[in-house]
Amino acid sequence: MVKSLTAIIISALLLLGAALFEWGFVSNEFEGFEQELTALYNKTEEETANVEDAKAVRVSWEERKSRLHVWIPHNDISRIDDYLSETVRLVGEQEYPLALAKLEILIHLCTCLPDTYSPALENIF
Repeated sequence: MVKSLTAIIISALLLLGAALFEWGFVSNEFEGFEQELTALYNKTEEETANVEDAKAVRVSWEERKSRLHVWIPHNDISRIDDYLSETVRLVGEQEYPLALAKLEILIHLCTCLPDTYSPALENIF
């Protein structure tokens, strides 16, 4: 009986630790990416952004994406890939108003997605 309770408690603590690590890791990755998107947003708003700026953000995302594949579903990653690719093209064609709309979506995703992986009550039940 004592061994079973000990095993259950240890298992629960391991699960809690893994959930907290996942939440922290995903939040940190998206926080850094959101800062890069915000900088690109500001440059796009001033109409000084160029395709190299947008490509630099995409390269940063590609590095983050390789680490995030372990923790978040491919659908979420694909959605960011799609919007980011559209943004790069729009910035390259100097379609700044359309690029701003895509960047707003990406920034919103960076805010919302980490919360879906937090160890909160609504994510458990």
